[in-house]
Amino acid sequence: MVEELVVAGVTLASAGAVYVMAAARVVKQYERGVVLRLGRLRPEVRGPGFTMIVPGIDKLRKVNMQIVTMPVPGQEGITRDNVTVRVDAVVYFKVTAPAEAIIRVEDYRFAVAQMAQTSLRSIIGKSELDDLLSNREKLNQGLELMIDSPAVEWGVTIDRVEIKDVSLPETMKRSMARQAEADRERRARVINADAELQASKKLAEAAKEMSEQPAALQLRLLQTVVAVAAEKNSTLVLPFPVELLRFLERAAPAPVQQSQQPVRSAEEQPVQEQLPSPQPRLDPESEGSNSRQD
Repeated sequence: MVEELVVAGVTLASAGAVYVMAAARVVKQYERGVVLRLGRLRPEVRGPGFTMIVPGIDKLRKVNMQIVTMPVPGQEGITRDNVTVRVDAVVYFKVTAPAEAIIRVEDYRFAVAQMAQTSLRSIIGKSELDDLLSNREKLNQGLELMIDSPAVEWGVTIDRVEIKDVSLPETMKRSMARQAEADRERRARVINADAELQASKKLAEAAKEMSEQPAALQLRLLQTVVAVAAEKNSTLVLPFPVELLRFLERAAPAPVQQSQQPVRSAEEQPVQEQLPSPQPRLDPESEGSNSRQD
């Protein structure tokens, strides 16, 4: 009798251990457990830790509550200004309602991925190339709103959407490079013109000051000569300033007055044209008679 009781106890203990092992579940801190009893959703969601279910009757589905980083494959599209581009993005989302994520959609990850690809193509068609390149914050917000609207019904919340890269055709890259180069050249010319204008104003002021003090002009000339003479590989041509000539002319003594007799210039003297004297023309017959008379 005792042996039968011991065997029965051991059997019950073994059966209890097997039942506990079959019914025991461990839910991690970042997970939540959704229980389906005979295919019907149980209202309570199992929290993290140790939990028990009815083996063969209950089915526990664990849902990850962490933020999921999902890359969106590159999508090709035509922008509103008829430029073919390829855009890829990344979506950050998390599950906020585990029961709805299990019941309302078959695979919420796949659903979010497809919705992200569709929304990305749509946002490409509605935007221009300049917006894709420079105004990404606004496009990210619009893309997030487009994905988040249907995802709310699936118990999923879109945390953030970012456009990673925009691939352009080679011809468009060259065109944009030429445009950027032309714009930089335009700005450089404007800056140079502004610098020339400011320099001309300063030079005009300096010239006005130097015109009042001729010695300042001489000092500036000497400074220029010193600066040029510092280079050993240059030939220095020194101009002789007119101001220095005037200064020497004023400093020279007055010349001795010459005689008061006016000297007539070459223009005032009359020019007499000396014509050659006419010579008598001899007749050949008279020459012959003369020779005969001789």
